[in-house]
Amino acid sequence: MSTSDLSKRINRLIGQLRGIEKMVDQGRECQEVLQQISAVKKAIDGLSKEIVVSDICRIVPQDKAKQVEQMVERAINL
Repeated sequence: MSTSDLSKRINRLIGQLRGIEKMVDQGRECQEVLQQISAVKKAIDGLSKEIVVSDICRIVPQDKAKQVEQMVERAINL
């Protein structure tokens, strides 16, 4: 994943967090706010995975890349 793609994902996360802030300021229902928080957590996990996998895959042989990606995903989901 390119630096540009990572920046786009980070900017989306920032937008989601600002949206949560507005929801709280507006006194939105707890369930709605928590649903958005859950979405942000999943997006952060996905971003974390992409960063770790792309870093590790630079030094791991190409034929092991998928295996490494699966291991990272399991670790992040703990």
